[in-house]
Amino acid sequence: MANAPSSPPDPTDPSPELGVGELAARSGVAVSALHFYESRGLIHAGRSAGNQRRYPRSVLRRVAFIKVAQRVGIPLGAIADALQALPAGRTPTGADWRRLSSQWRDELDARILTLTQMRNQLDGCIGCGCLSLKVCPLRNPQDTLSRLGPGPHFDAAQCEAP
Repeated sequence: MANAPSSPPDPTDPSPELGVGELAARSGVAVSALHFYESRGLIHAGRSAGNQRRYPRSVLRRVAFIKVAQRVGIPLGAIADALQALPAGRTPTGADWRRLSSQWRDELDARILTLTQMRNQLDGCIGCGCLSLKVCPLRNPQDTLSRLGPGPHFDAAQCEAP
C-alpha cells in the first residue's frame, strides 16, 4: 500500500521546537543575531537528526528578554550574567525581570543624567563652534580626566543640571 500524502501542519498544534528560521521570524531577530546569542550562551539549541538547530519555544521569551534589556541600554555582558544566574538556565519570569530591572535602575539613572547634562551643554559648546576653553564642559585641562581611562570623557562636574 502506498504511503498517504502527509497533511499540512496544524497551526493550532505548534511543534515544541522551532528551527532557527522560525525563531528568527517569530522573534524579529536576524538569524545571525540568534547564532551570536547562542555563541555567547544567551540561548541554547538542541540538534535534530540532520544536525539542524532546534530551539524550545521558551527561547522566544529569552530572546524577548534580551531585546528589551538591550533596548533600555543594558550591555549584552550584563544580560548574559543575569540569564546565567537563573536556575538551570530557565526562561526569565516577570518576577525575574522586576528583580533584574531594579538592579539595573541605578546604572540607567546615571546614564540618563550624563546624557541629559551632555544634551543641555551641547548647543552652548559645540553648537556655536567656539569650543571655548574657558567655559566648554567637554574640555579637559591638564588631562585631569585621564583617571577615568582612555578616550574622551564628559566632565559632569563642570555642568549644571537644568
